[in-house]
Amino acid sequence: MWKHVASNAMTLMIVVLVVLGGLISWAGNKFNADGPMEAAQFFEVQRGASLRTVSNNLAEQGIVEFPALFRMGADYTERADKLKYGNYEIPAHASMDQVLQILTEGGQSSFKYAVNFVIGNNGGELRLSEKNAGNGGSSIVEKFKGGDEATPIYAQLVADKTPMAYRVTIAEGLTSWQVLEGLKNADFLEGAAGDVPAEGSLAPDSYEVSRGSSIARMIERMTLAQETILAELWELRDGDLPLSTPQEALVLASIIEKETGVSSERELVASVFVNRLQRGMKLQTDPTVIYGITNGQGGLGRGLRQSELRRETPYNTYRIPALPPTPIANPGYAAIKAALQPGQSEFIFFVADGTGGHAFARTLGEHNANVRKWRAIEADQ
Repeated sequence: MWKHVASNAMTLMIVVLVVLGGLISWAGNKFNADGPMEAAQFFEVQRGASLRTVSNNLAEQGIVEFPALFRMGADYTERADKLKYGNYEIPAHASMDQVLQILTEGGQSSFKYAVNFVIGNNGGELRLSEKNAGNGGSSIVEKFKGGDEATPIYAQLVADKTPMAYRVTIAEGLTSWQVLEGLKNADFLEGAAGDVPAEGSLAPDSYEVSRGSSIARMIERMTLAQETILAELWELRDGDLPLSTPQEALVLASIIEKETGVSSERELVASVFVNRLQRGMKLQTDPTVIYGITNGQGGLGRGLRQSELRRETPYNTYRIPALPPTPIANPGYAAIKAALQPGQSEFIFFVADGTGGHAFARTLGEHNANVRKWRAIEADQ
């Protein structure tokens, strides 16, 4: 009898082991097999979320089929406590092992929606774009002027607290007043704006921010970036420049920035101003005169009058034989580099050529001929 019982027990144990082995094999295969998701998706791991919550959310979005198995796999591979909060793009048919790897390795967040608040001469504009999961492409779905009522999709995303990437982009050549006024209209920035920063002290660039970031912190970042750029390029400056301090370089760079938006001619424009300074000539540049009239608070909105060109102001470079006392805008990296590493030329004049660029001249006679061509183009237009 005891032999019969022992035999049955042994048989049962073998069956259990076979079944258990089969289950383990099935679980391992299932954990590494292609997942059920037909198309790539975005997925958020919220800060402090438990493994159970994450696995259930993955199942709700159709990314994994068996949340309990996902948790078991995380425990078995010792990754259960390594989830990193953030937003991730999960590729189509990702296995549970691949999903777990993405969510535990972390890295740069990937958002379905991105906001870029672009500040230019006409103020700020919020641009909402949607990323297409799987192919990396994105398209702008809504945009509206800063300070205006939010458009429907963006307003709903904000109300739903949908995770989004936020960015502020500052165009080159804006005055500090224009930048600050633009930042005030970015609905995702908070805090008091404070005083207008020193002219030229802000680095135009594109800055990644978080919703709720302060305007003051934004100004600090831009100021530090400009200080770093100026210090770096000052050390690499050409010899024999008519510039005695980094601040003078910033002033010249701001004039170059306002005089041309054509990247290929920045060094030539810089050479004209350097040649004039070295010869003791007046710079005779309209943007400085305009700044003296507007104090950097927007554009003039009309042409300069002869009376304004004759008026004595610290910024009227038709009257003063030197650089103005401060920058007239916030120059970008390329303009600062051009001021400190100008092109080599004998040009001392330039005028618009009708193509968006300029015609350069060595003598007054050449310059007058270029001016006549420009006047004819103006008359035709």
